[in-house]
Amino acid sequence: MNIEDKLKPLREQIDALDAQILVLLNRRAEVAQEVGHVKAETNAPVFRPEREVQVLRKVAENNPGPLQAGDVQTIFREVMSACRALEKRVVVAYLGPAGTFSEQAVYQQFGHSVEGMACVSIDEVFRAAEAGTADFGVVPIENSSEGVINRTLDLLLQTTLNISGEVSMPVHHSLMTKNGTMDGITRICAHSQALAQCNAWLNQHFPNIERIAVASNAEAARMARDDASVAAIAGEIAAQTYDVLIVHAHIQDDPHNRTRFAVIGHLQTNPSGKDQTSLVLSVQNKAGAVYKLLSPLSTHDVSMTRFESRPARTGAWEYFFYVDVEGHEQDENVAKALAELKQNAAFFKLLGSYPFSL
Repeated sequence: MNIEDKLKPLREQIDALDAQILVLLNRRAEVAQEVGHVKAETNAPVFRPEREVQVLRKVAENNPGPLQAGDVQTIFREVMSACRALEKRVVVAYLGPAGTFSEQAVYQQFGHSVEGMACVSIDEVFRAAEAGTADFGVVPIENSSEGVINRTLDLLLQTTLNISGEVSMPVHHSLMTKNGTMDGITRICAHSQALAQCNAWLNQHFPNIERIAVASNAEAARMARDDASVAAIAGEIAAQTYDVLIVHAHIQDDPHNRTRFAVIGHLQTNPSGKDQTSLVLSVQNKAGAVYKLLSPLSTHDVSMTRFESRPARTGAWEYFFYVDVEGHEQDENVAKALAELKQNAAFFKLLGSYPFSL
């Protein structure tokens, strides 16, 4: 028996299974449309991140294999995205242009059946979400090797938006040029964060080439496409988007480099079963004030997962503290702790409760 004879019955099985999957997908879409009609009666939001993450967690837990849990979640995320788009195509603003890691974070959170809105700055992402031009925004908030994105923290302090989700994704940088070599290259361009994340590698391999910080890595890739003297540091998607060639891949100094993104919007999420809460605090400049401020967390058995300080810019050596804690603001122990924190703090702002990223 030749290979075609062996493959024929297997392909027939796959064709039959595909037909069943197609019927079930469309049946799911029909039910999703019915859900949309019910939501429309009460003006409920189309995108409920806590519900979608519960679905993704469940399919991972119930997955019998051989598909990997993460792959199954990717498939279901796209199914939910396509079904959601039948109700309304969600508009998501991000730091552009196309090809940035911020754009990848949009698709990792919402799936590909959304309308991405590329913005020229983090400020513009906030403005689009605040004005309702976009339903949500996705902004970088922290990098594992270079720390927090200060502009994002400053804008979170000022905005009326809530954090309704987070995305944590690996960030792999590649060096790319128009022709795929470093011949004739006089400048290496990238976002300042990317230059910092690849500093040791660049010092070792191209110490004498000028480095220039630009608005985004995708902008650097566009520059490399248009100028044969420019090399860019960006992700593989940027190389595909701007038709440039990778000279060296994975040049980041930390092989485990990750960036955390916040999803911002007017939506307030309900508990998903595994959540975290972000807030901003400040205290008067007194001995032991910070310890006293945070003591309710210990009292009510609430775990703090992040603590970051930023100058208050008052000229008096005062600081705002950005804090993440485990749990949702509606959880009884978290609610009690937050109430006491608010009472003790000179300044208190709840940024939002949202599901932990998968």
